[in-house]
Amino acid sequence: MMHMDKQLTPEDRRRIASVTGLNEQYLYQCLTGRRDMNPEAARKAEDITNGEVTRQMLCQKTYAGIWPELVA
Repeated sequence: MMHMDKQLTPEDRRRIASVTGLNEQYLYQCLTGRRDMNPEAARKAEDITNGEVTRQMLCQKTYAGIWPELVA
């Protein structure tokens, strides 16, 4: 569904989970499109990681309706 500019390694996911306070498995599920993250948490994760993970990556099914300005 969503194409990521770069694949995150398991180490990247663990590091991002650690700095954002997210569960690594939940982060993985969101990044692979199995789940969509809460919009507030997605924005916070994007801010904390300086865009390494984006709202589009974390809310693949719903981001266009939540943030229409992000639709290309």
